[in-house]
Amino acid sequence: MLREVIVVEGRNDTIAVQQAVEADTIETGGSAVDERVLAKVHLAQERRGVILFLDPDYAGERIRKIISHHVPGCKHAFLTVDAATKHGDIGVENASPEAIRTALEQARTEWDTGAMETSISWDEMLTLGLIGGTNAKKRRERLGEILGIGYGNAQQFYKRLTLFCISAGEFYQAIEQMEHEKECL
Repeated sequence: MLREVIVVEGRNDTIAVQQAVEADTIETGGSAVDERVLAKVHLAQERRGVILFLDPDYAGERIRKIISHHVPGCKHAFLTVDAATKHGDIGVENASPEAIRTALEQARTEWDTGAMETSISWDEMLTLGLIGGTNAKKRRERLGEILGIGYGNAQQFYKRLTLFCISAGEFYQAIEQMEHEKECL
């Protein structure tokens, strides 16, 4: 059984998570996160730790930001849009048990970045094709998957490198893996 409590959006997400791993969940009941849900998440964070595992869409990102703001120090698990999509519907409930297990294993803690800076510069991201250009979005998607920090536009991705304390070594190892995969295609 996972020590942390997993925060999901709804009942179908709970079912999918529990088919993949033995874990307790808290359901937000959608994007309207109320004080009652925040109180439960706060208590779970204090006692067991929390993993935010929300849909890879606008509503899921909104819930993630609300909870992160009110309950600092949560872990974050991310699914790719492809892994969470079935018949045009995006959600944790659509992911395979393997994709769910992988995402939860890669969960990362968000840290307060008040005094931190990423060791990766904006110029490096530009040089590596992560900003601008025709393949930048796909490159960020794949790199976010490898690093376990999810997809974000250029600014969000750059911020996540800091939020999740991605070291230069870890970053460049993921770049190398991504480039190797491209060569193998």
